[in-house]
Amino acid sequence: MIMPVVAVLSIPVVPIVVLGILVVLVLALVAAYNGLVVLRNRFKNAFAQIDVQLKRRYDLIPNLVETAKGYMAHERETLEAVVKARNVAMGAASTARNDPGDPDAMKGLLGAEGALRGSMARMMVVVERYPELKADKNMAVLMEELTSTENKVAFARQAYNDAVTVYNTKRETFPTVLVAGMMGFKAAQLFEVVDPTEREAVKVQF
Repeated sequence: MIMPVVAVLSIPVVPIVVLGILVVLVLALVAAYNGLVVLRNRFKNAFAQIDVQLKRRYDLIPNLVETAKGYMAHERETLEAVVKARNVAMGAASTARNDPGDPDAMKGLLGAEGALRGSMARMMVVVERYPELKADKNMAVLMEELTSTENKVAFARQAYNDAVTVYNTKRETFPTVLVAGMMGFKAAQLFEVVDPTEREAVKVQF
C-alpha cells in the first residue's frame, strides 16, 4: 500500500504547471487573433457601405456637370475642375476599396475627397449666379439626390469610424497587442474630412 502512494507523489509537478500556463497562453493568443479578424472584417464591411454611397455620388456628378454646362458656358474651368477632382477621387476610392485597412490608401482617399468637396463647393457658389440653372427641374432633381447621398455618406462614415475605433482599441490592449504586432494587424485610419471647413455636405438652395 505504501509504494503506490510514493509513486504518485514522485510525479513532477512543475512541468505540468508550465504546460498548463502554455495552454492558457496559446488559447488567449488564439482568441485575440480571432477577435482581431472579426473586428477587422467589421470595419471593412462598414467601409463597403461608404463605398456604395461614394460610387453613387461619383455617378451623379457627370450628370450634374452636363446639366450645368447648358447654363454655365463661361464657367468651363470651374466645371472641368469638378470633373478632374471626381476622377481623382474615384481612383483613390478604388485603391482604398482593395484594402480599407491600409492607412496610406485611406489617407489618399480622404485627401481626394477633400479636394472634390472643395471643387463642388466652388461650383455651387457659381451656380448661385444662374437663376435659370437653379430653376431647371433636372438640376433640382440631381441636387436633391446629391444631398440625399451626402447624408448617407455621413451615416455610413459614422458607422465605419465606430467600427475602426473598436478595432484600434482592441488592437492596442494586452494580450491582443502581441498578436497584432506578430500578425501584421495595422492600425486602421478613421474616415474624417481633412479640411474642417469641408465637414458639411455640399448644399444649394433651390
